[in-house]
Amino acid sequence: MNTHSPNIRAERREIRQLDDGAINRIAAGEVVERPASAVKELVENAIDAGARRITVDIADGGKTLIRVTDDGCGMTPADLPLALARHATSKIDGTDLLSIHSFGFRGEALPSLAAVGRLVIQSRAEGSEAAELAVSGGVMAEPKPCARACGTTVTLRDLFYATPARLKFLRSDRAETQAVGEVIRRLAMAEPSIGFTLRDVSGGGEGRTTFRADPVTGDLFDALRGRLTQVMGREFTENAIAVDAEREGFRLTGLAGLPTYSRGSAVAQHLFVNGRPVKDRMLIGALRGAYQDFLSRDRHPAVALFVDCAPKLVDVNVHPAKSEVRFREAGTVRGLILSGLRHALAEAGHRASTTVSSAALGAMRPEPSGPPRVYQMDRPSMGARTASYAAQAPARPAPEPGFAEMQGAWSGRVVEAEPEAEKEPAEAQPLGAARGQVHENYIIAQTEGGLVIVDQHAAHERLVYEKLKTQMAERGVAAQALLIPEIVELSEHERALLLEAADELSRMGLSVEPFGGNAVAVRETPAILGEVNAEALVRDVLDELADQGSSGLVQEKLEAILSRVACHGSIRSGRRMRAEEMNALLREMEAVPHSGQCNHGRPTYVELKLSDIERLFGRT
Repeated sequence: MNTHSPNIRAERREIRQLDDGAINRIAAGEVVERPASAVKELVENAIDAGARRITVDIADGGKTLIRVTDDGCGMTPADLPLALARHATSKIDGTDLLSIHSFGFRGEALPSLAAVGRLVIQSRAEGSEAAELAVSGGVMAEPKPCARACGTTVTLRDLFYATPARLKFLRSDRAETQAVGEVIRRLAMAEPSIGFTLRDVSGGGEGRTTFRADPVTGDLFDALRGRLTQVMGREFTENAIAVDAEREGFRLTGLAGLPTYSRGSAVAQHLFVNGRPVKDRMLIGALRGAYQDFLSRDRHPAVALFVDCAPKLVDVNVHPAKSEVRFREAGTVRGLILSGLRHALAEAGHRASTTVSSAALGAMRPEPSGPPRVYQMDRPSMGARTASYAAQAPARPAPEPGFAEMQGAWSGRVVEAEPEAEKEPAEAQPLGAARGQVHENYIIAQTEGGLVIVDQHAAHERLVYEKLKTQMAERGVAAQALLIPEIVELSEHERALLLEAADELSRMGLSVEPFGGNAVAVRETPAILGEVNAEALVRDVLDELADQGSSGLVQEKLEAILSRVACHGSIRSGRRMRAEEMNALLREMEAVPHSGQCNHGRPTYVELKLSDIERLFGRT
């Protein structure tokens, strides 16, 4: 027997109007989830106020103190009470909610924070007197004069003291501090021209600076690269490529890490829409699709990408924390990310990340066995070393006369050999000249500035795979007709979703047609897949369409087959190669895009600079 829910009663309840305090506490539950949420709202207000420098002080992970100081436009004494009223804002006038050019626009942050903590605002606008306003648990005091320069300081103490139940859901001080730092770093990426400082003042005093990013000047990419170096580290910017693409009113810019510079999780993926940090499933799916051909499933790319468009083309008013957006043309944005990233990665050619060689040098570096040796002799020049090597080399017998000389001797004539055409030395090529093969798998090549070690199987596997993909793109995907079409019963929504993508699936060799009611008939499947379960394939495609709005599943399966074919058809480990074969492989790697990593995202070669090798032997 079913029991009645305690929340369901037979008698009619009276409808009541909630008071402002309850309304603000409910709103705070949506807007302010943790101290990092409060910091985000306050720093965004400072950015909207035109601040050039923003300082954030926190104590105990932001639980006991959050103080945000800026040098923005400030507020007058008359503005302060209005700033703490619900839905009062200077960002919009309410006539057009689709033309939003600022971070904030709802007017909820300050009254929500004042409802759950002790809030004090000190502000001064140019040409006006400075004023201070305090609010504790939603109860507002009278404004009073204070002393400060132009700008605003918002101090929030004892967060959630008015709603103590929320304190139980907060994590440790260290975890909350890390979350605050992540918020500041993401906002700093979006605004290179603004200086950010984060200080931990737990225990009182000046505290310690945990993050600092000074303002960066220059053009778009110079400023962005400088700021990302401050935030994500020089290692990222040295191993990232610039992305700049545009399509139908949308522009994609930023830096994308090379496939060989990947991470074990998605922590280094930063996406922005009109300067606003977002975590959007569609954008993340497009990013994964762009790298799917270069990384294994357990690796994630490192990127900082910015999508810019007219405000009317994107709706930012779909999430309380404004962390999700909705695009009017989602397919266009997805296509822009896919094509923009793939084009940028193709332009990188055979380049691999410098972290590969750094890891190799770290593995080879010997353990210190005492104080470093001091060499008394200066390092000889390259010319002196060459002359020295030549003097020490054993004498070689005179070369036997060639065919032309022998023919001249027989006929009594002197025949001069034709001079060979001058060729650029192989060492001058990016991957150098092959000098040998070790363990029948690794090619050792010499360059002008060091040496290169190539994994012959991984390199040739990528080359064969790229050829197969090019052939498939030029000739299309061959489809095999099913002797008896497979009928798949779907829901009305699933049927409409699948038929909407039917043309795209047909180009991939998967042909589906309506078959009456909510059923579809699968007529053809890609020939290269062999015998497949058509119904399972269709349902997998539907899952991806529902999750991401588009499906690359069939394309992924085709490319997985081509990858396996390339693996089995490439040069195997253990095969001895002649010098001309090794050099031909190197030259082809230089000409084919993406040859710096194999089909699974591993590097195909390691480059070691001569200076690094000499450092291993203590010659520097």
